[in-house]
Order: sequence, then C-alpha cells, then structure tokens
Amino acid sequence: MYYVIRNNKNFGPYDLPTLVRMVEYGRVLKCDKAADADGQYVGKTIGDILSDNNVKKINIRSQESIIEQIRKIGKDIIFPRQGFRSDVWKSDINLIIMAGVGLLPVVLGSLPLGNYLTFYAISLYFSVIWGLFFYYIFKTRQVTIRTTLTIFFLTQIFVFVLWEFTGLIRLNPFYSFENSQSLIGQVLFFFGGVGLSEELVKAAPLLVLIARAREPLVPQTMVYYGLMSGIAFGVYEGVQYQLGVNSQMDYTSSFLWNIARLTSLPFIHALWAGTAGYFISFALLYPTYFKSLIALAIGVPALLHATYDIACNYALIGFFRIPLMFFSVILLTTYLRRGRDLQERLRNLM
Repeated sequence: MYYVIRNNKNFGPYDLPTLVRMVEYGRVLKCDKAADADGQYVGKTIGDILSDNNVKKINIRSQESIIEQIRKIGKDIIFPRQGFRSDVWKSDINLIIMAGVGLLPVVLGSLPLGNYLTFYAISLYFSVIWGLFFYYIFKTRQVTIRTTLTIFFLTQIFVFVLWEFTGLIRLNPFYSFENSQSLIGQVLFFFGGVGLSEELVKAAPLLVLIARAREPLVPQTMVYYGLMSGIAFGVYEGVQYQLGVNSQMDYTSSFLWNIARLTSLPFIHALWAGTAGYFISFALLYPTYFKSLIALAIGVPALLHATYDIACNYALIGFFRIPLMFFSVILLTTYLRRGRDLQERLRNLM
C-alpha cells in the first residue's frame, strides 16, 4: 500500500493495481511523491514505485479525438474574449509593461524617424528598461514617476543646452589639455574637463530637486534619482558615439559597441550619478556640511570617471576598466549599506 503526496498532503493508501489505474486515467502523476504504508515519505516518486514493482509501461487513456478534447476544453477558455475588453487590459499594468518592452523596438523600426531620431528612440527604449530595473531595486515611498521623468528630461535639457546648443561646456579651461601628449595633461583633461563637467551636469537636476524638496529625502531616494540622471546622460552620449566613432568601425566592432552604449556604459554613468545622489542627500539632511558633501558628490564620481577614461585611452592599463566598473558597483552599494554610519558621524560632529 502506498500514499500519494501532492501539495504536502497525503492521499490514499492505494494498492498497486489501483495506483496503476489512477496513473492511466491521469488522476495520479508519475512525478507525484510517494509515501509508504505509514504515510512516511520514502524519497521516491510514484514512477519510481511503479518501476520497483516491474510495471514497465503505462498507457495513458485518451479515448476521444483531439478535436473532441479541444471542444470540451471550450472556446471561451481558448479565446477568452473578456480579457480583450479595454477596461480589463488597460488596468493590468504588468501586461502593458510587458507589451511595451517587447514590442516597442518593432514599432520604432516601422517609423520613418531618420538616423538621429532612430538612435535616440532606441536609446530611450533601453533607458526605460534600465529605469524599470532601478525602480524595482531602489524605489522608496518618496519615489514618484513624475519626479523620475522630470529628473530624466531635465538632465537631457542640461546636456543638450551645454553641449549642443551653446557649447558652453568648452569654456572649461581643462579642455585645453585634450590633445596633450603627457600623462599629467591627460589626467587634467579627463578629471577637470570630462569628469567634473559630466558629473556636475548629471548632479545638477539633483541639486534642483533638493532645493525644491518639501521633505527630507533619504539617501536611497536620491541614489535612485541619481541613477535616472546618469541613464539620461548615457542616452545622449550613446547617440553621439553611435553616429560618430562607432559608425567608423568594422561591422562586428560597431555592433558590439553600439550594444555597450545602450547597456553597460549608461549603467556605469548611472552608478557614478547615483553616488553623487548619495552625498547630495546628506547635503540636504546636514546643511552645515553642505559644501563638503557637495564636493564629495561631484569629486568622487569625477575621479572614478576620469580613472575609467584614462584606462580606456592607455592600452597598458586598459584591463583596469572592468575591475573599476565592478568597484563602482561595490562602492555605491556599500555607501547605501553604511548610510547610518555617515548619519551618525555627521550627527556627532554637529
């Protein structure tokens, strides 16, 4: 005699012939767990029990035709018309997100957008995916979709104004070292020119946010908004590289780096801006240390940024960029884990 275990419940006991018939009629599955006559799990399935008793083959009974079986299943199950009512599917946010993520590239491909808008639209698409990921991981009760979109597009506006429309970013004196052949000149260019400029632009919407804050914003909230600002910058930079440098490469390299410009590189920009958001949150919470915390908010990401760019431009240390990206991940998550330590430190210093 044997028991059948399903959903942690015992059914039976059944003798072997009964067990065989139940399997034949689909009432018991071979993969169901089996218990002995005392109801104790014996570490075997019903299929194992049948095999141990030399039951070699069981024919699952199916007397009706496929058409008859489908008829019994019913057309209302196969084509559930109720689910296509607009009031039903419009209220299913998961369905809308899944459809958007899955179908948007095909929709974009069917539109006559032109080169720039096509790259920009695809970059926005990947930004949405990153945004959903960051929202799931970092959202707090303070996070809102409205503020998320504001931060994202405000960063875009700052970038386009400073880089494309006015070129004001070129007034940064460190850009004069761009073509320097010395290591010191390159360090000055990548830190003072590229690193500080880009990280300051990504931090600018966060500074606007804390200036208009109507409640203290916790570090994780500001990290999230920093991540979104970094992704927004990555959209701009990705489009520039795809239309410029990447288009001059061979097909394989261009394909690889276009993908990287939509995934890993916006991600690293987001990490650095998220680090800025971490320190900016404390600048709001502890205004007596505002200047030093803002200096850290811009300086730490700029240093990481510059080190990465230098590694990319010098073949001898090019391998260092991957560990640096991983280091940036660890640094940000460690900052968040130890946020209470910084709070206590600042509180004791006041």
